[in-house]
This record gives sequence, C-alpha cells and structure tokens, in this order.
Amino acid sequence: MAKDFSPHLTPEVQAKTRAIAEKISSARKVIVFTGAGISTESGIPDYRSQGGIWDKFTPVYFDEFMSSETARFRYWEQRMDMEKGLKHARPNTGHMSIARLYETGHLACVITQNIDGLHQASGIPDDMVIELHGNTRRVRCMSCRTLISWDAAEQMILAGDKAPRCGCGGYLKPDTISFGQAMPEKETRRAVALSSQCDVFIVVGSTLLVQPAALMPGYALDAGAFVAIINLSPTPYDNQCHVLIRENAGPVLADIAARVN
Repeated sequence: MAKDFSPHLTPEVQAKTRAIAEKISSARKVIVFTGAGISTESGIPDYRSQGGIWDKFTPVYFDEFMSSETARFRYWEQRMDMEKGLKHARPNTGHMSIARLYETGHLACVITQNIDGLHQASGIPDDMVIELHGNTRRVRCMSCRTLISWDAAEQMILAGDKAPRCGCGGYLKPDTISFGQAMPEKETRRAVALSSQCDVFIVVGSTLLVQPAALMPGYALDAGAFVAIINLSPTPYDNQCHVLIRENAGPVLADIAARVN
C-alpha cells in the first residue's frame, strides 16, 4: 500500500504527486518553472487577478520611465507601496520544498518569472535560479548599468529623492523587466537551452500567458520531457501536459518532495 504523505490531499491528487515524484526520482535533469502563484502563499499579490498588482496600479511602461520624470515619480511611488508586502515576505512551503529537491541533487535549475528573490532566500544558489523578469531586490542604473542594493535605493527615496539617480546621472530602476522593456538575452537563452534538454519540467503557479517565458513548457514537450502543471487557474498547456493539479502549490510540492526523498 502506498504511503499517505499528505492526508489533507485527495487520493486523486496524491496519485498525481506520486507519479510526479517517481518521474523526478528517475530523471537526469529536472526543471521547476515558477510564476506568481507560488509567492501568493508568502503574502505577495499576483499581477492579474482581482486585487492583484495591476488591479491596484496602472503599470508604467519602460519608454515612459525613460522619457518622463512624472512617470518615474509614479513608478517609484508604486514600487515603495509594493515594498510594504515584499519586505515581510519569506519563502513558504512551496519554495522550501523546491529547495529540498535542490539539496538532494534532483534539481537542475529553477526558471522563474518572479522578481521577489524568494527562491534564493530558500537556499537555492543564485546560479541555479534563472530570473526571466529580473529581481526587485537589486537596482540598476539605466546608463552605466551599475547595480546597487534595494536598501540603498530605498534610503535615497526616504531621504526625499522621489526618483533617484546614479552618480553618473543615469536613472536608477529596480533590476526588473517593465512592460516594453527587452527581455534579458543571456537568461532567456539559458532558459530555452535547459528547457530543451530536460526530461522533467514542472510548472508551478503560472498561467503561462506572458511571452517568451510561457514558451518554455513547449520546448520541454518538444524534447520529449514529462511535463506537470500545478496551478489554480487554466493554462494553454493544460491539454498537453502529462499531469495537471489544480491545488495550492505549497501542500502539493511538500508532498512531492517527501515522496522523492
């Protein structure tokens, strides 16, 4: 009789977590792809649902940021408001379960659309996390490309600088991808290459609507990989994946990690 790791999950879901765990245990290269849905369990709002970030704010496009001081003021005002939730966020059960897969040698990398740095905070090294949309805990000069910490930029704002600048005169901006801004080439190429080489690809908490990040499961499927999706809402790949679980990420990932280990 199969061991019951998570009695709060239905037998149907447990059968699916068992199937995913078996694939992970025998795989050579496992990739976990995460979106906002994994971090909502840490108290960080997602972007598109009711009450999400874009329900509260009108996004500032990259060309607006670069051309308008008023837009930069608005951008930084929004970012400071977001910080109220971000600064208290900690890795949740889902993040820690993925970290367990890394610790036991089952994880090739994490590809994430998230900008919160919680995978690194869970114990996964920087070089094992591919951040397709950047990281809001860093701030970059748009001219000389120098990086500073979020804390340093926050101190500038709290001191009265509503849209801080670098010492070179360039505009400082959190090191994240805004609407209309080019995707990071190095990270995108690496994500495509690894997705095309893996034998297990697990999507967690993403609706898979934002391109080109949403193409990654397709590359994995084309390579013959086993693809599982753990997400509360529908995705374009629901009918193509091998296992689909409509549950919160944390309990499901904890069950998978327990079965693998």
